[in-house]
Amino acid sequence: MDYCWVLSLFAFVVVVVVVSSVNAIGRVDNTSFYDNYHLTWGFDHALLTNQEKEIQLSIDTSSGSGFESNALYGSGFFHIRMKIPENNSSGVISTFYLSSTPSSSDHDEIDFEFLGNNGPPYTLHTNLYTNGQGAREQQFRLWFDPTKQFHSYNLLWNQYQIVFFVDNVPIRVFKNSTENGASYPSKPMHIVASVWGPSWTGHINWSQAPFQAHYQRFHVDGCVLNDYDIPKCYSSKYWWNNNNLWKLNPQQRGSYQNVRHNYLTYDYCSDRSRYPEPPPECQFNQ
Repeated sequence: MDYCWVLSLFAFVVVVVVVSSVNAIGRVDNTSFYDNYHLTWGFDHALLTNQEKEIQLSIDTSSGSGFESNALYGSGFFHIRMKIPENNSSGVISTFYLSSTPSSSDHDEIDFEFLGNNGPPYTLHTNLYTNGQGAREQQFRLWFDPTKQFHSYNLLWNQYQIVFFVDNVPIRVFKNSTENGASYPSKPMHIVASVWGPSWTGHINWSQAPFQAHYQRFHVDGCVLNDYDIPKCYSSKYWWNNNNLWKLNPQQRGSYQNVRHNYLTYDYCSDRSRYPEPPPECQFNQ
């Protein structure tokens, strides 16, 4: 066999593997907003820029704004790049999350919520709902200023675990421990984002308005569902279901423990005033 031909073939295979990996996780995203998303409310408080590759959501005294995915998903690696509102944004919440039918009493949800503030540090509030039951909050003090530039926020959801990532660093893990009496999100969900001002966050200084959150990267790595047959979304043909993503690898585990040690400010599993006996999933999510 011709030696040069073998080298050329090898080089081609290496390039294909590298490019495939970049496309799967770190792709340059040229996806338009409307390819995968649509506005759901506050239509006059949304502005598309950069050839529809970025959207700005605004909130003032009249309205906020939000969008959701066109499709429902049963598993995936969901990602967005965000920059949250500047100035004194106390009381304003910018979100990125997965949710089944929100009006349903038994809905599932996986939340990133960014709490506005009058400058750093900023709090990232995370929560999960299963069958309508939430109260699984964990909060983190972000180690950077999320108002100054875009950062990546990802959610891995497969049949084994849910992982929250900030700039590719795992900060929270929720294992599927249904065999031990815990519940686990298992309903088709939309990807949702919004900027709003719920009453529970306190008074908003409207003299600083409008408050603007920016979103980029609209490609979706997810299993689209047109029915409720979730198990078909657990197929190994989807890269996020591969066994190397069933648990954190050693490097991720080290990063995870560092964030938990230095930046975790609240964990429902440790709140004995609310849960004298920790919920059943807590022992599996350390």
